[in-house]
Amino acid sequence: MPTDDLDISSDVIRGYIDPMILRILLDGPSYGYQISKRVLQMSGGLYAVKQTTLYSAFARMERNGLVQSFSQVAQNGKRRTYYRITAAGMAHYRQKCREWQLTKDVVGRFLEGSVE
Repeated sequence: MPTDDLDISSDVIRGYIDPMILRILLDGPSYGYQISKRVLQMSGGLYAVKQTTLYSAFARMERNGLVQSFSQVAQNGKRRTYYRITAAGMAHYRQKCREWQLTKDVVGRFLEGSVE
């Protein structure tokens, strides 16, 4: 979980929830709980996505054609809704990665004092 003295602002991370989820889906189809565990793991325990945020992102991305949902019976016998990334989702992910590099550069110039 985030440290006591510093949390990641939901405002800061809001625009990158979709590409975070899409990155996980690049590894293969997955379902909500598994994705939320993977977000926590990949963030080194520094960020836990809220369930409402996660399922709002799934609905938005499916509406925009970035993911497809499908129902499948899991190993434990429960029927789950899985998500897979689409070709449009892959293109969106690549675009957001380029945007992130530019964002880091611009913000870094101000916060790290490297303005030329």
